Amino acid sequence: MNKIKIAQIGTSRYSHGSAIFESIKRNSDIFEIVGFSLPENEREKFPEQMEFFDAYREMTVDEILNNPEIDAVTVETEEIYLTKYAQMVADAKKHMHMEKPGGTDEKAFEKLIETIKKNGTVFHIGYMYRYNPYILELMESIRKGELGDIISVEAQMNCIHSEELRQWLNNFDGGMMFFLGCHLIDLILQIQGTPENVIPLNKCSGIGDGVGTDLGMAVFEYKNGISFAKTSAVEIGGFERRQLVVSGTKGTVELRPLERLTYDYKMQDTDRYIRTDTNWHAHTQKTTSPIHNRYDSMMASFGAMIRGEKENPWTYDYELKLYKTLLRACGKF
Repeated sequence: MNKIKIAQIGTSRYSHGSAIFESIKRNSDIFEIVGFSLPENEREKFPEQMEFFDAYREMTVDEILNNPEIDAVTVETEEIYLTKYAQMVADAKKHMHMEKPGGTDEKAFEKLIETIKKNGTVFHIGYMYRYNPYILELMESIRKGELGDIISVEAQMNCIHSEELRQWLNNFDGGMMFFLGCHLIDLILQIQGTPENVIPLNKCSGIGDGVGTDLGMAVFEYKNGISFAKTSAVEIGGFERRQLVVSGTKGTVELRPLERLTYDYKMQDTDRYIRTDTNWHAHTQKTTSPIHNRYDSMMASFGAMIRGEKENPWTYDYELKLYKTLLRACGKF
């Protein structure tokens, strides 16, 4: 089968542009890289990222969009520009993988989804936990009713970030909730659907000068329970405590840490704890997932969707609902 000809628009300092480009390289049986573009002065702003693009052709955005041989584009600019360049790709009717979660303009995102839906092209967003092997198993278990009725979902994604990054959070309403909380809201929505109410509780720690909203939290009210997403940029050891806890009437599953970095920080695994015995002192079943790369299965699935070998389980309407729920969690409306 012919390889998918692909190009990348953009990279950034704090998200996954270089990692996605590296994953496309590794998936060389699926993709043929035509080139890349670095708009918004990215070459000057992110010189440490340039080594990842060595040996590949640098193009203008227009050259990528107007090249009829290019089947797909990865849009990996800074978050504030994502929807702008994604719209250009959508207008060019090319398949697209876009960094999460999209830009900051709700109407622009609505227009983007409307355009892609009209085109019928693949729209794939870089929510990295979607391809975690234990999360995939958990979602299937929930669909089969093995946990019973879901009562609550508790999702945390914490870390210790530099003051520079925490100042950069001023670019977004909600700060950390927009930047990383989007991953958690994706998991909550997949498990429980649209909440009856969203209560944003985002704050600035005040640690450092001019920092943004570096403590994110949102509560999601459902008919039969309450769930929450919490994300902190000032928690020492927070990466090891990133977790997802799903409580149902037939059992509780806890994933913690959601990812443990191994192999020079390029591979991950996850610990899982399953509790189904109502005895307070019953032993927990603990296992550890296979070691995996969070991006390789993501990009391989993107390729399978383009080829028609796999249907995208995250529909256009779901992505729009997720984006709007995120904005509510960020306190935008």
